Amino acid sequence: MTPLRLGYLYGLSAYLLWGFFPLYLKLLKPAGPMEILAHRIVWSVVFVALLLAAMRNIGFLRALARRPRALAGIVLAAALVAVNWGTYIYGVNSERVVETALGYFINPLVSVLLGVGVLRERLRPGQWVALGVGAGAVAVLTVDYGRLPWLALTLAVSFAAYGLVKKRLGLPAAEGLFVESAVLALPALGYLGWLAADGGATFGHVSIGHTALLVLAGAATAIPLLFFAGAANRLPLTALGMLQYVAPILQLACGVLIFHEPMPPARLAGFALVWLALLVFTVDALRHSRRARRTPAPADLALATPGPGR
Repeated sequence: MTPLRLGYLYGLSAYLLWGFFPLYLKLLKPAGPMEILAHRIVWSVVFVALLLAAMRNIGFLRALARRPRALAGIVLAAALVAVNWGTYIYGVNSERVVETALGYFINPLVSVLLGVGVLRERLRPGQWVALGVGAGAVAVLTVDYGRLPWLALTLAVSFAAYGLVKKRLGLPAAEGLFVESAVLALPALGYLGWLAADGGATFGHVSIGHTALLVLAGAATAIPLLFFAGAANRLPLTALGMLQYVAPILQLACGVLIFHEPMPPARLAGFALVWLALLVFTVDALRHSRRARRTPAPADLALATPGPGR
């Protein structure tokens, strides 16, 4: 299998698992969002450490210790993914699955903004139109909710930034996730210790099944992130953005069809504008990709320029 096809397989697997993740999080009640987040972090470290031990690949830590810029990038990625996880858990547990889906629909548009603000990319007219329609959607949804959809915006910004950092680091999937989780493990363990001492922990106090589900949250967290990291290392950022539509579509279906969250006409209109923005964005990206393939590159540039996803 070619690296590009493998990247698509990894990406689709990650987004399918994330799409149905609200169903898993609902099973973790009565644990609160912070307790779930802490368990996700701790058991992710354990799961990935066992995976690396099975792969006999622990020596990478010595090499990584000699790359301070990479370590700083991993700390930033860890902070971003912690914000994303915590916000998402809070959204699902507070019956706002539809708003979490909105966040991941907005995500590709935020990636475009990051390209302009961080990578100094220039936008094509179609991308400007998509961003304008997306801004209009946020305005409509702000009126509908009676507030800025901060939960959706936090999810979109944190995950777009996480994807950008992962893309620039280019670390192997398991190794990068292990160090990210390890950075967060100490405060997570401290919080769990405080919670147990305070008598507020549900771990070990509800049922064997509940305890097992909290432990398995490590694998449920790590596996799609490993798939995502594998996809990010093999696919162009635009292709990764296209695949992102899978997860919010499934999350929206879970929120409306399974959890019966409300979808009033004004909210539906806001979502329709988001989908219109994504349609404009997708059509523009596909047209640009076809045009780029038709334009032959000079031989020296073709040799000097790395391929997408390298």
